[in-house]
Amino acid sequence: MASLSSKPRNFGAYSSHYATPCTRTHQIGALFLVVSTFFLTRLFDQWYSVSPAIDLHRTDSSVTTSDNGALRWPERGYGSHLSLKIYVYDENEIDGLKELMYGRDGGVKTASCLKGQWGSQVKIHKLLMESKFRTSKKEEADLFFVPAYVKCVRMLGGLNDKEINQTYVKVLSQMPYFRRSGGRDHIFVFPSGAGAHLFRSWSTFINHSIILTPEGDRTDKKDTTAFNTWKDIIIPGNVDDAMTRNGQPDVQPLPLSKRKYLANYLGRAQGKAGRLKLIDLSKQYPDKLECPDLKFSGTEKFGRTTYFEHLRNAKFCLAPRGESSWTLRFYESFFVECVPVLLSDHAELPFQNVIDYAQVSIKWPSSRIGAELLDYLASIPDRDIEEMISRGSKIRCLFVYGPDYAPCSAVKGILWELQRKVRHFQQSTETFWLHNGSFVNRELVHFSSWRPPMPLP
Repeated sequence: MASLSSKPRNFGAYSSHYATPCTRTHQIGALFLVVSTFFLTRLFDQWYSVSPAIDLHRTDSSVTTSDNGALRWPERGYGSHLSLKIYVYDENEIDGLKELMYGRDGGVKTASCLKGQWGSQVKIHKLLMESKFRTSKKEEADLFFVPAYVKCVRMLGGLNDKEINQTYVKVLSQMPYFRRSGGRDHIFVFPSGAGAHLFRSWSTFINHSIILTPEGDRTDKKDTTAFNTWKDIIIPGNVDDAMTRNGQPDVQPLPLSKRKYLANYLGRAQGKAGRLKLIDLSKQYPDKLECPDLKFSGTEKFGRTTYFEHLRNAKFCLAPRGESSWTLRFYESFFVECVPVLLSDHAELPFQNVIDYAQVSIKWPSSRIGAELLDYLASIPDRDIEEMISRGSKIRCLFVYGPDYAPCSAVKGILWELQRKVRHFQQSTETFWLHNGSFVNRELVHFSSWRPPMPLP
């Protein structure tokens, strides 16, 4: 060991023995080097900040797509390509999963659940089953998808609220990988206005999980919202397949000059203030605003075709909130080329990093529904309306639940958003790790030896 009194070491240029006089030439050279480095650094920063991907979040008058019509995701925050492995739980793999899909007696048919607002729950499951990003190996999966059609099952009497809650808990207790991550890498779909509140104990058991839902806010109904902007993903509503399929939709858009009304609202009042205001407004201005009394049964029932024929007959389609913030009418409007006017202050919209909604729609304060709104809409030139419709027709493919190999689809958009949620390190209150990298539980049992059912918090 060197003593404190040993001779000091020689540190090269800092030693007076080796010092070189600093001349004016050296000073000028050093200054030149500093200035050159500064400008070269700025140049490289600007060069590498240009993303090769096309960002649709733009403020110009047109949306640029690739040659095959695909909408390109911005590289920043997403990566240059999709690279995901998703494990989809099989309905026979876990006791209770079938009940969440088909009801207690298995009597709920999948075909019935494809219809209406909750159809996205079935479609996302089926499309992930066919996806090239699906893996059959849990140990290599980035994310885990839990199939359940509980909104449909509940509506058709397959399970009641108490049974849904109990069955979810039973299913989760049989998932070692859910326990390993505290649910952080598990995906659940709740496709209705109730959101995750369909599972009454969501805040206890899946509050760390990734929730796919069209509903971004429920604080007007519950003390807390189940949607978390950090981990959850807003998905589009399920528009009828007859209007979204390639080729000829059942109802074709009308030219602006042939549309009878300035605006319309097609929906029930449901005792909601905004909807009641629109119905009253239509009585004052029947030549400008159409609000037909929708019948859902009997001889005057509005069929699907009749509904969309009415929807296409106005320049602006008004979309007020109903039981909750989100509204399917917002998405339906794009497929009859009617500019949607969102009258729901708390609504959240999907794919906000890619779509500039101010270029394709209007959001108006729900507190100012009245003649002022109609005057404003009437002041918008047809030229501007046509431009909004044109831009909307380019991004509406993101509201179509098609396969991920399509150039543009809702599922492809969801996969891009899921890629940002992947966290490869696994951590939960019940996961521990040792010096050799092995994961164990509270009893120091290695992960490969965990056996369900496992107690949940």
